[in-house]
Amino acid sequence: MTTPSTGLTLRPLGSPESRRARSGIAAIEMAVCLPVIILLVFGTIEASGLIFLKQALHVAAYEGVRETVRVDSNNSEGAAIAMSILSSRKIKDVQIRFPNGEASQAKRGDEVVIEVSVSKASNSPLLGHLGTKQTLTARVVMLKE
Repeated sequence: MTTPSTGLTLRPLGSPESRRARSGIAAIEMAVCLPVIILLVFGTIEASGLIFLKQALHVAAYEGVRETVRVDSNNSEGAAIAMSILSSRKIKDVQIRFPNGEASQAKRGDEVVIEVSVSKASNSPLLGHLGTKQTLTARVVMLKE
């Protein structure tokens, strides 16, 4: 059946030609939407991993400096606590620094600072394969007891 105003041929909905046309449209929609869906899924996984990594760094830095500021403690004890927390969470390539020097020589009320840094590439399931050289750093300051 042809419409006089447009010259298009209308086919009944149940005909084989209309079913073929609908399956072709579905394939095109899938080809357009699937890469976007995959990108969203992997982006969500990567963002979740980086949030976990950042949170783990903050927890390790907090616990490390908390141990370090105690009366009879020093930097190596605080670094050991922080390292044990990070290794239990399978975080690799960790650098722990105390920029203010040895905490055992600090006076009561002095600031004790810890910085815990890791490479994003070595701790990321997806970015690790892309070779990014970015680092995440957590810095915590407490007063010596």
